[in-house]
Amino acid sequence: MKTITLSIPDFIDIDSKEALQAIAAHLYGAGKLSLGQAADLVNLPKVEFMNILTRFNISVFNYSHDELDSDFEAIKDHNS
Repeated sequence: MKTITLSIPDFIDIDSKEALQAIAAHLYGAGKLSLGQAADLVNLPKVEFMNILTRFNISVFNYSHDELDSDFEAIKDHNS
């Protein structure tokens, strides 16, 4: 596991827990972590991490438009 030291100015009102949640949410939103990996990073159940994502305005559904279109086409083909 990597260890990163982050210096945050005193005028920014954030603690280490909230900073880690922000990093995990960003990495999930960028597709670098799965929902489970991001939840594990902040030591929370997936359901609680989903609530954190909403605080950071990140969708729980991390699908691109192309992925959704592809899935919808597959469903339509399957049902035909």
